[in-house]
Amino acid sequence: MEGTTSSSELGAVIVGIDGSEPARQAAMWAAAAGAKTPVIIVRGTENGANTGAVLAAVRDEHDLDCARYAAREARIREGSLRLLHVWNILQSVGEVVTLLDDVEEIANEQVHHLNAVADRIREEFPDLTVQADAEKSTSVASVLVEASRRADLLVMGGRRSPSYLGPTLGRVTHSLVHHAHCPVQAIPVHTDKPGSES
Repeated sequence: MEGTTSSSELGAVIVGIDGSEPARQAAMWAAAAGAKTPVIIVRGTENGANTGAVLAAVRDEHDLDCARYAAREARIREGSLRLLHVWNILQSVGEVVTLLDDVEEIANEQVHHLNAVADRIREEFPDLTVQADAEKSTSVASVLVEASRRADLLVMGGRRSPSYLGPTLGRVTHSLVHHAHCPVQAIPVHTDKPGSES
């Protein structure tokens, strides 16, 4: 499967990798990071749970286009869509006073962002079953990897801030390419928010 490419019904480039040539695969991942169109990375034999379920990683309203891609994929598969927001409490350390009341307030804000995306997707795709979940963890990647066990496809935005140079994958995307239990679709997302990384 190494080096295999094709295109999906929604216009994404599909790249198949098998783990035998890390240097060559690194070049493919770099190409995926710099892509202007969505890229689906299929690793080895990890082809998903065969349930029709699509999982979308959602941070906030900037991920609405990513969620739309995921909804279209779920509709094509005649499956369902799960929007999953993972909030890393450690990201707030240093930015806010992490008292118990503040943590609860921040958690409510995270859920608000997720629900805003979920409401738009339900409005635009009324026949699609959409589940929205928010989880708190110190590792966004590990929660998404575990959730990928029950999905046929994991869709996420590959955010790159203007401060990042070159075609590199973010930490979370890189972890998912290595460890997800289903194919990973990276949707190019460009943001002006400094330090933003997926």
